[in-house]
Amino acid sequence: MKLKLQGKELRAIGYPEGPVISIAMNIMEKNYKHAGKQEAMEILKKVLVSPAEYKGDAVLGLIAEKLLPQKESLEALSFGEGLGEVSLNQNGIQFNVFGSEHIEQGAMHQMYVAAKLPIAVAGALMPDAHSGYGLPIGGVLATENAVIPYGVGVDIGCRMCMSIFDIDPKELVQKENYFTLELNEATLFGSGAQFQQASNHEVMENEAFTLLPLLKGLQGRAWKQLGSSGSGNHFAEFGIVEITTKDEVMGVGPGTYLGFLSHSGSRALGANIANHYTKIAKQKRRLPGEAANLAWLTLDEQEGIEYWMAMNLAGDYASACHHIIHAKIARQLGRQPMTMVENHHNFAWKETLSLGEGAGRNVIVHRKGATPAGKDVLGIIPGSMTAAGFIVKGKGENASFNSASHGAGRKMSRTAALKSITQNALKEELKKHNVKLIGGGLDEAPFAYKDIEAVMQSQKALVDIVGRFLPRIVKMDGTTPKQWRNGKEEVTGE
Repeated sequence: MKLKLQGKELRAIGYPEGPVISIAMNIMEKNYKHAGKQEAMEILKKVLVSPAEYKGDAVLGLIAEKLLPQKESLEALSFGEGLGEVSLNQNGIQFNVFGSEHIEQGAMHQMYVAAKLPIAVAGALMPDAHSGYGLPIGGVLATENAVIPYGVGVDIGCRMCMSIFDIDPKELVQKENYFTLELNEATLFGSGAQFQQASNHEVMENEAFTLLPLLKGLQGRAWKQLGSSGSGNHFAEFGIVEITTKDEVMGVGPGTYLGFLSHSGSRALGANIANHYTKIAKQKRRLPGEAANLAWLTLDEQEGIEYWMAMNLAGDYASACHHIIHAKIARQLGRQPMTMVENHHNFAWKETLSLGEGAGRNVIVHRKGATPAGKDVLGIIPGSMTAAGFIVKGKGENASFNSASHGAGRKMSRTAALKSITQNALKEELKKHNVKLIGGGLDEAPFAYKDIEAVMQSQKALVDIVGRFLPRIVKMDGTTPKQWRNGKEEVTGE
């Protein structure tokens, strides 16, 4: 059995509150994973008593350094101390592109830049790809012992979640007002939206909130936003689920069902984590011009260990938000779902390469706006507020590093959409597809997105289609977006 430590155990033997606890837990679990807990605790006691003696130790040195008086501060780094100039490789790694005919040159260029990072090992670009901030949205990048905060994205753990109910979807028409009311009561939309009364969920008791000072300061707001949905392209919607064949993994037989689908992420919690650790990454590693937003943190250094812990918390928090919303819907409908399908698409995972010269190599795989598509892994790829979404099952394709698109992908920027799409055109499109929209601005109109059918055709080698989802009652924020970063439009989590 692998070693597993808890923060309270380290505090019990005298370890001070702060990052050193998470660092010590990570190092011991990684390097002493086959040791007994008693042996591991004895080692940690020795380091605590005499940290100077372990300062030069290849494994325990980082723990020792955090127990010794700190000479260098982040403020010192911001004035230039310890900054490192990093050059890009002249030739980038090779990466596979799926549906290149659908991908804008800006996204291709961003992927070429990422491929030249000295930490880059492998990569792929999904057919819904478009320009992002740092790594393009739809970009998949495997790195060596390093994580790129903006390779994960600002909205950490942004995800899809679908509940399928054994209810005749005709009720969506017959009881439209009822379902509209349920949507309005299930969640909150809008930048900064908070509940007056916070929900309860075990994620708010996660140790990371006490171990990391940044998270400690965000906990109160995170609690008030638990179960909210944010702005931008986030949505909650009722629709028709069509399953044509029995699939063992899916576990739902052929038929037409009522579905509830949500799309949102980690709110202000994820955005603050992303921006905080990107700032640190940029201070530690200065990359040239257009690559600056691809600054990374290694998983051997304090900040990298902290980010990894914070990122995972944000992912758990995003999942909790969806589960709270879906539990409310199930309660209101008086039914438990037949099944639930869900997946992250802004995250980083520790995986082992199974392709090419690096086969067997342990890497960090960033999927920024890409759906995990390992063998028999279920996921959801939405279209737009009127276009069909798809329940998919991964084929485990090595060429895409077990990934697929996370949606149709934008073909029109928010600015262009607001300038060229009219309210009348949107109303006609909604009417054509029998969709009722609550909120939802012109920047999210269906015309701003690629053809989901063409995108799915481009990734037939990556996923099998298990079912379709047809939106019928859709709720979004609806306020005109006030800001996006450097012309690269991304949901901020707020």
